[in-house]
Amino acid sequence: MNSNFDSAAPPWDEIDTVFLDMDGTLLDLHFDNHFWLEHVPLRYAEKHKLSVDEAKQQLFPRFRAMEGTIDWYCIDYWSRELGLDINALKRELEHLIQVHPHVAEFLQALRATGKRMALLTNAHHKVIELKMASTGLAEHFDHLICAHSLRVPKENPEFWPKLAKQEPFERATTLFVDDSLPVLRTAQDYGIRFLRAVRLPDSKAPPKQTDDFIAIEDFNELLDSLA
Repeated sequence: MNSNFDSAAPPWDEIDTVFLDMDGTLLDLHFDNHFWLEHVPLRYAEKHKLSVDEAKQQLFPRFRAMEGTIDWYCIDYWSRELGLDINALKRELEHLIQVHPHVAEFLQALRATGKRMALLTNAHHKVIELKMASTGLAEHFDHLICAHSLRVPKENPEFWPKLAKQEPFERATTLFVDDSLPVLRTAQDYGIRFLRAVRLPDSKAPPKQTDDFIAIEDFNELLDSLA
């Protein structure tokens, strides 16, 4: 049986800590996909007097080469590499930053249970600041944890031991929700007991396959079980 068709509702009475990813999980990944696939190539093309297609041909291999590294998520790195102010370019598209449906209601209900709540993201701290200022979600969390402070991204096996030293938690009583399968697999290997994938990280893209991970399409699936 494919477990991603099982009930998305975890046994809340067995959970003390909830780690939630940001981009693609709480927030619509359309912002990030549009930014890196369209907006950065556009501004790079303007700077170097290229067509947008030529800019994409130059940029996309460079992007792919850095996937899975902490620099892939570092806007200071890309600002240096591309000669663009990536943080300023993100602010140009701030209007596209959107919270997924029922996220705010879920976070409020979860907060009321008294469980420990932490945002767990690979995003650069400047991006976290931008998105929290835009969405107001920071108030719901006990901690905002940036992978850059640990110097490894969440898909790296070193991430979880480093996190456990900084923010101790029990693997058997922790729920982690993320849209990245490599990240979820690393968490699974570390022994995080309750894992949930996100089937619709980008509202403008088709649903994604989530392999053997139980998946949610909407946070009301978790909200209903909390209530």
